[in-house]
Amino acid sequence: MSFSENKIHWEKVYETKNPDQVSWTQEKPQTSLDFIHSGGLGKEASIIDVGGGDSNLVDFLLKEGYTNITVLDISARALEKAKHRLGDAANKVKWIAADITSFEPTETYDIWHDRAAFHFLTTPEQISKYRDIAEKNITGFLILGTFSKNGPTQCSGLDIRQYDEESLAETFKSGFEKIKCITEDHITPFNTLQNFVFCSFKKL
Repeated sequence: MSFSENKIHWEKVYETKNPDQVSWTQEKPQTSLDFIHSGGLGKEASIIDVGGGDSNLVDFLLKEGYTNITVLDISARALEKAKHRLGDAANKVKWIAADITSFEPTETYDIWHDRAAFHFLTTPEQISKYRDIAEKNITGFLILGTFSKNGPTQCSGLDIRQYDEESLAETFKSGFEKIKCITEDHITPFNTLQNFVFCSFKKL
């Protein structure tokens, strides 16, 4: 799928569906918050949520007092929904509408968080581009959540790439040291289970 087709797909998803109609919605992203806290960094740490869409992780980070947050998504519509939900607080966040594989950051990040975006990259070229951008622009921690080998093989009508602890560590071994991995079941808004693997890494 080309960039333009990919963008059209995700704009349509966010244009036509509410949070209770998409599988990835979480009331409180506790696992992500736990991994972010585990880095032990201060509230001024630069955090990017890659593929954040209209996830409410940013809401919780703002409530906790984090002051340097960026949310990136290919869908401008998703970001608009998040901004609308946050109201005036949206002005405290940097919003970037971009495809992660062609993202050219203007800053580095202490924490790079990605829940359920990386697994949509299915070709070696896409994965290599993501890894190169992450290696160049992360100074601290990489936190990744993907569908596990026991999870779905598709999401939102698109194929995904499943991972486990070993394959995630292998993919990022050139620039990152694995800290910790867990698996967890995510209960979707329609009461189905999706098994995720979450791993944290430290930049070498």
